[in-house]
Amino acid sequence: MSEQTSQPIHVEQQQGVATITFNRPSALNAINVPMAQALLQAVQQLTQDASVRCIVLRGEGRAFMAGGDLAALQANPEQAAQDLIAPLHMAVTLLASGNAPVIAQVQGAAAGAGLSLMLHADMVLAAEGTQFNMAYTKLGASCDVGASWTLPRLVGLRHALEIALLSEPLNTEQALRLGLINRVLPIADLPSAVTRLAKQLANGPTQAYGQIRRLMRVSFDQDLHTQLNAEAQAFLQCTRTADFSCGINAFFNKSPAAFSGK
Repeated sequence: MSEQTSQPIHVEQQQGVATITFNRPSALNAINVPMAQALLQAVQQLTQDASVRCIVLRGEGRAFMAGGDLAALQANPEQAAQDLIAPLHMAVTLLASGNAPVIAQVQGAAAGAGLSLMLHADMVLAAEGTQFNMAYTKLGASCDVGASWTLPRLVGLRHALEIALLSEPLNTEQALRLGLINRVLPIADLPSAVTRLAKQLANGPTQAYGQIRRLMRVSFDQDLHTQLNAEAQAFLQCTRTADFSCGINAFFNKSPAAFSGK
């Protein structure tokens, strides 16, 4: 099937893990409006599906995602930007608010919107030789897809400004040191490593994961007292789940917990 007749987003679900694949390999998965809309549709469906307990983002072919589709932006800059940004922003909002942890499987290049999407993942596994670039200022544009929110939280304000303003390429060693990614692997080992991690997370306490994800994301914007109250409420909600009972019983029985995600 040719890329022109295939879907820009491919979704596969297996044993609690949903894999979203960016599927424009001949364009290095540069995201256009149809892909952004398809991504939003996929995320809407997956975040409403209680059987999905981990989400993997990956790109088909040589790159994770080489930014936005510049041809559309050249033809009609303002309208194309609005049409592209709206579904992307809604998609990352849904990914951040759900319970399922998100893993990014990155190879080749993550640039512009691709890097911004990657930054929303809870964990990033990258292949050796991957290049990372904010790229926006090279086009005379500011960042989007939440990069101005995620990047300072990951690397600190000084590093974030350097990365965003200069738009210079970063290699995997630099990205690892700065905290943009979690692990670097040979490209041949990347898919299996992501699969193992995704299965581990999918077999974990999904409700607790969701509480932790949300607590971490709001912690920079709240004072200690507010955050402590939020933690207390989240913990109490966890005590009402089947996974909490399972974990407590497993502890006293000295056996592995078989979490159900409920």
